[in-house]
Amino acid sequence: MENSASIPESLKGVLWSKDIRNIDLAKDKVYLINQVLMYGNLDHLRWLFRIYSKVEVTKIFLESPLPIYTKPAFKFINDFILGIRSGLPDPRRYVKSLY
Repeated sequence: MENSASIPESLKGVLWSKDIRNIDLAKDKVYLINQVLMYGNLDHLRWLFRIYSKVEVTKIFLESPLPIYTKPAFKFINDFILGIRSGLPDPRRYVKSLY
């Protein structure tokens, strides 16, 4: 993880539930990684992978899921962004229910 990085203003809409000036890249990485994976655009994803390694992002995705994903987004992130092929995660831990 890059220590001196700050969170760009462009992520304000992705990280709406916290003040980006108060987000700690280490302490808040579960929130930050999950939010950017689900709601971020390609520029946000590039930033995420400059801050955290793909191994670290994948580990957080697998070990600390948040139920914020839609089914299509979960599949896209799992299959294409992270390329998880074995030990597939249970979508029920990630996909938010509309009911």
